[in-house]
Amino acid sequence: MLDTGLKTQLSTYLEKITGALTLEVAVDASEQSTKLLVLANEIAELSTLITVKEVTSGHERTPSLSVIGEKNQSQITFAGLPMGHEFTSLVLALLHAGEHPVKLPEDDINAIKSLQGELKFHTYVSLSCQSCPVVVQALNMMAALNPNISHTMIDGAVFQDEVKQNNILSVPAVYLNNEPFAQGRVT
Repeated sequence: MLDTGLKTQLSTYLEKITGALTLEVAVDASEQSTKLLVLANEIAELSTLITVKEVTSGHERTPSLSVIGEKNQSQITFAGLPMGHEFTSLVLALLHAGEHPVKLPEDDINAIKSLQGELKFHTYVSLSCQSCPVVVQALNMMAALNPNISHTMIDGAVFQDEVKQNNILSVPAVYLNNEPFAQGRVT
């Protein structure tokens, strides 16, 4: 999946993580699942702090890759293969869940950490969307900072039934606790 140059760059970034991560990959017999599992294993080969756990049931969406920070209990999920514009979102999720500091003003960090109640965000994206990564990365940062917050990026091309069911006509489309929350580019 990853060429030598990209692996070298990613290895450099992964040196910045200090906390253990689990990449939980929900798979089935599909080609997308195979690619996602290969990607997770290639990432794990680059850091001793990253382990891969393959699961075949119990996930809301398959294929998906959950980045779980062991210390901060972050829950950041990529439903579909996070490539294209979303690869950077995956790299940042690895860093933030791996306890590399989030680059936000201290007031924003404190405000995110103080949010109460379970907040489950879902963002429908297209891998060719240029605005989607900004939204995905913002919600991923929130999930890395507050264990009450989870975020799932959903590739609309892979989960077309959900896109039709929710009548999603443009991306990014953000849902909070299964209710429409935001449409378009937000930070």
